[in-house]
Amino acid sequence: MELMYYIGLDVHKRKISYCVKDASGKLHSEGSLPATRYDLDCWMKNLPQPWSAAMEATMFTGWIYDHLKPHAAALKVAHPLMLRAIAAAKKKNDRIDASKICDCLRCDFLPESYMAPMAIRERRRTLRYRNLLVRQMVQMKLKISQLLMEAGISYDRQRLHKAGYFRELLASNPDINDSLRLLLRQCREMVVRLSQTENALIRSLQQDRLLAERVERLMSIPAIGPITALTWALEIGEVQRFSSIKKAVSYCGLCGAEKSSGNTVQRTPLSKQRNKHLQTTLIEAAKMAPRYSPTLALLYDRENQKGNANRATLALARKLVAYLMAVDRGQTHFLVVDRETCAAA
Repeated sequence: MELMYYIGLDVHKRKISYCVKDASGKLHSEGSLPATRYDLDCWMKNLPQPWSAAMEATMFTGWIYDHLKPHAAALKVAHPLMLRAIAAAKKKNDRIDASKICDCLRCDFLPESYMAPMAIRERRRTLRYRNLLVRQMVQMKLKISQLLMEAGISYDRQRLHKAGYFRELLASNPDINDSLRLLLRQCREMVVRLSQTENALIRSLQQDRLLAERVERLMSIPAIGPITALTWALEIGEVQRFSSIKKAVSYCGLCGAEKSSGNTVQRTPLSKQRNKHLQTTLIEAAKMAPRYSPTLALLYDRENQKGNANRATLALARKLVAYLMAVDRGQTHFLVVDRETCAAA
């Protein structure tokens, strides 16, 4: 049987601490190296073969994972919230962290985290950058309103960000002086520029060969538009990794956590352990869903009659997850089937 060497990596922006052990736990080597591709290549040349490695999920894990993967027998990423042995330790430093990650990997106790393929992660980066542009665009629109209110200028709130109305307001209102007009125009130009960039990013993702067919199928679901479809495809990654709808709902943050001890079971509000991008997008889609689907409208009304509109929205969001899972797994378009037709068949 070939001897396997196990490596724990504690990853930081400028430095990577490592610990190399064999299957029996005997220390082979440990130390640190600069977090660059060149230094990683030099370090890998001196590693005993074969080797498998593990690292904690951080902001810097992606490129290191991609660089090491072709050379490793196995490469895993640990879920940071599940590494209780490191988080609860009294004595904690990079060398000890690397050693504990190595021991978790060696003893098969590593709480592994899903690592999406590189192609998905690259496109997901683009989508999240689009989300940043949208937030900045909203800030600029709010700034325009704030500048007008500071000067005591009345305006039509519904039409303020329409190009024609905005030009008319600047041209016809005598209370807008030159300095204020300059700031308003700069804010408006920023809004237009951000909007154009956002639209270009969305078009590029929709037309991407890797995503085009999948997004088209997802958009066949009522209330699922291009943003929701792209968010689902890129944040979920490979839908086969979820064995049930309940696990997908939990990942999307549409259910509360459970704390039970003995005969006591306590349900908490929505869990903070979730994909926040999916959670926000699905809840916004659920708010619009009753307008586009009679079935979802009936579900919302039934849940809303119980006295809580927020719970009704969450029920719709969970139903959308079930629809998305079915379409994504079956790789087929969404079809509305009449119950009476099914009973007759």
